[in-house]
Amino acid sequence: MGEYLVRLNAVEAYRIWSQHYDRTPNALLALEMRVLSARLGAIDGRRILDAGSGTGRWMAWAEVRGAQVFGIDASHEMILEAARKPGLTGRSAQGRVQALPICDGAADIAICSFTLGYLASIRPAFRELARVARQVIVSDLHPTTALHGWTRSFRAGDTLYEVEHHAHSAAQLDAAARAEGLVAEWVSEPSFGEAERGIFQRAGKESAFEKVRRIPAVVIAAWTKSSD
Repeated sequence: MGEYLVRLNAVEAYRIWSQHYDRTPNALLALEMRVLSARLGAIDGRRILDAGSGTGRWMAWAEVRGAQVFGIDASHEMILEAARKPGLTGRSAQGRVQALPICDGAADIAICSFTLGYLASIRPAFRELARVARQVIVSDLHPTTALHGWTRSFRAGDTLYEVEHHAHSAAQLDAAARAEGLVAEWVSEPSFGEAERGIFQRAGKESAFEKVRRIPAVVIAAWTKSSD
């Protein structure tokens, strides 16, 4: 029998993906974490919102480094997975990044990781992120990857699930952020490096690594609130 291809929206996809999301090595997440964690620096005592928190990857990283963490995610199943991690029980709530269920200025830093690509319009999300945090950091699949046939997808049994996704360039992200009064700090558009080679090797895809290592894989950008 061949493999079936099913295309789903993000909420339906993560309902299925949540069951093995943390058990599947993911080079994109590893690259993003390597680059962004180096940029974040000391976060002890900082209030960090993970907007689109999923299974709590960034919350777990920040919590062990002394940050006060809380997360918002649209997927009930992913929140349940996050709650199983040490220090994260009761730290997540269900909600949408376009309508965050928290008060103004609740966070020092809002991280929105691999989430905006699931939205056709990103302006409402930036409005909310700017409302609740002094610094906003966003990451997503780099838009040029679509030209090389990359998709947001995963396998479960004999089925390949592709998640509906919208490409947003660094310039588009910055325009939406600036429209909400945010000031650009930095942007990074990294490719896979030697640190991610092992993930490709374990998946039996080292030849693919050589093909994609020079392609910008992720876009990561940070903004702060204007002092005006």
